[in-house]
Amino acid sequence: MKNSPFRRLAQRAFSEGLIAPSLLSADFASLKDEIHDVENAGVEWLHLDVMDGHFVPNLTFGPPVVQSLRKATKSFLDCHLMVSRPEEWIVPFREAGADLITIHQESTPHLYRNLEL
Repeated sequence: MKNSPFRRLAQRAFSEGLIAPSLLSADFASLKDEIHDVENAGVEWLHLDVMDGHFVPNLTFGPPVVQSLRKATKSFLDCHLMVSRPEEWIVPFREAGADLITIHQESTPHLYRNLEL
C-alpha cells in the first residue's frame, strides 16, 4: 500500500490539490471521448456520483457502467455511493473496478460493517 497509485494520488491531492471531475456532468452519448479529453488535460482521478433514486431522488450509474469505464480508462475511479443500503453495493462496485468507494454515514445503521466490506 505504501507505493500504491491511490496513495500517491491521495498524497498529491492533499499537498498540491487535485481535480477529480464528476462524470455526472459529461455527455453520456460521448462518455469515452469526454473521459479521454479530461485525461489529455492531465486528469487522473474521475468521480462518479452513484445515485439510486431512493437516498437521493436521481438515478445514475450502476456497476455495469463502472465495469465498462474500467475497460476504457486507467484513471482512478472514485465511486461516491449516494444510495440506501450501501452494503448491497460496495462489493459489486469494487468488483466492477472502482478504486475508491465512499458512502454516507446516514445511509446505513451499520457503518462499521460497511467499512469492513
